[in-house]
Amino acid sequence: MRRLYFIRRSGNVSDFHLVLDLKATNKTLKLWPFIVQVIDKAYLADNHSKILLVKSADGRCATVMTSQNLTRGNRYESAIVTTEEGIFSILRGQMADVITNHAVPLNDVFARTLRND
Repeated sequence: MRRLYFIRRSGNVSDFHLVLDLKATNKTLKLWPFIVQVIDKAYLADNHSKILLVKSADGRCATVMTSQNLTRGNRYESAIVTTEEGIFSILRGQMADVITNHAVPLNDVFARTLRND
């Protein structure tokens, strides 16, 4: 999350959405104070993918798909980076479907957790 914070702080990002793995909810809730400083909208879903979709103000797009969890480690990881608009469009549509039909907004989960404590 530290890397995402510095990307956001650079001022080069206008909109930041994040889909997190539902299985990591407890860890995610512990990071909530940090997440709200960095992410515009965060969601929980059965999501283990690591996809970064970037669209510039002038319409250019980039897609990064990786096996890495943005953590440090000594294991081999795989990644692909492309500016192919078709790939970006397909993955953006799939993520929109996950967010719309299969995810829970993280702020809702956090609010429920606070009410139950």
